Amino acid sequence: MGGGAAGPEAEPQPCRDFQTRTMASCWWRWRWRWRRGCSWRPAARSPGPNSAGRAALSAPRAAAAAATVYVARAQMSCCNLMKSLTSAFPNMYRGSRFHHVTPVACCYSKTQSGEKYSDPFKLGWRDLKGLYEDIRKELFISTAELKEMSEYYFDGKGKAFRPIIVVLMARACNIHHNNSRNVQASQRAIALIAEMIHTASLVHDDVIDDASSRRGKHTVNKIWGEKKAVLAGDLILSAASIALARIGNTTVISILTQVIEDLVRGEFLQLGSKENENERFAHYLEKTFKKTASLIANSCKAVSVLGCPDPVVHEIAYQYGKNVGIAFQLIDDVLDFTSCSDQMGKPTSADLKLGLATGPVLFACQQFPEMNAMIMRRFSSPGDVDRARQYVLQSDGVQQTTYLAQRYCHEAVREISKLRPSPEREALIQLSEIVLTRDK
Repeated sequence: MGGGAAGPEAEPQPCRDFQTRTMASCWWRWRWRWRRGCSWRPAARSPGPNSAGRAALSAPRAAAAAATVYVARAQMSCCNLMKSLTSAFPNMYRGSRFHHVTPVACCYSKTQSGEKYSDPFKLGWRDLKGLYEDIRKELFISTAELKEMSEYYFDGKGKAFRPIIVVLMARACNIHHNNSRNVQASQRAIALIAEMIHTASLVHDDVIDDASSRRGKHTVNKIWGEKKAVLAGDLILSAASIALARIGNTTVISILTQVIEDLVRGEFLQLGSKENENERFAHYLEKTFKKTASLIANSCKAVSVLGCPDPVVHEIAYQYGKNVGIAFQLIDDVLDFTSCSDQMGKPTSADLKLGLATGPVLFACQQFPEMNAMIMRRFSSPGDVDRARQYVLQSDGVQQTTYLAQRYCHEAVREISKLRPSPEREALIQLSEIVLTRDK
């Protein structure tokens, strides 16, 4: 699915696109069979942390027993899903040749020794001190207004999720390869470049979506206008390209330029819709990969290439980034229905207002087929947005999307656990848990 990097070790583009379609088809068929095979009731909606667990505490014994049966069936269905994925992705689920493999259940809270690992953000920031100052140096511009626009989002108030993953992956791969605990200057540069590419895409997305707020403040396009915002995004992207060229590694350049292509293709995918349900879900997952996960996956792969010559390690880094990236966006789509605007820093139900059918909507459509017409007209008729939101909240769309995100995080943990144990590897495992539990 999505864009692997160019280069001798990269998987051909058509193969990854085929995997996207196959995974969506397997997942959708599995869910359809599961829903046909169990007598679902709203009172025992999901084994997630916010539903069945709390319901069992307050409901009578009969409801608790029903919830137990539901969880058991869901676990059996999970096994069936993994069997389907195993047959669909023999390369993804092959045995590892590494000996330092930690058995995984889903997401960890402790290392095997029982010792709690450090906050991954604190661990990653050791190599990111001066991150935003260094980015602003890359954006050295003589024109005052253009300089202010370009630096607007680099205010140091974000958690720098992508740079954190990049430097942690760099250390984890370096330790795995030769027990080196230093991050190379070129690897740190990838962290800066990833943040710059991400921010440039935000500026452009806000223009396309006519967004008015981002990260709790007005967008660039609302303050300076759409034309100037486009130019500011272009300038950030050009500065990132110059920094990438300075690294001087042609393989790494090919890997990260794939991200820019994926961002454009992902935006085009977002502009379209699919009539067929299976195609629609594959379309959604492919768009999710290209717009969000490709940057994380290819940035992780780039630092692994710089730190380790083994193509197997490159694929581990790529797969971890891809799966965490998709899970991150799935949870983002859930939060669009479950969080308030103050938490998100942008209006909620924004995707519906833009005419987008995200995971919760696609799952809800299975319980409320009348949503199909709304999806195809992109929620453009009066009342569509409010009705669609109510259908999603009445369905198990949020829970099913969250569960799917858990499956992607499980796969990310499985991949990164193939590397030699290190604090950075454990921090990357913990990050997958943070992705699932974040509220903004």
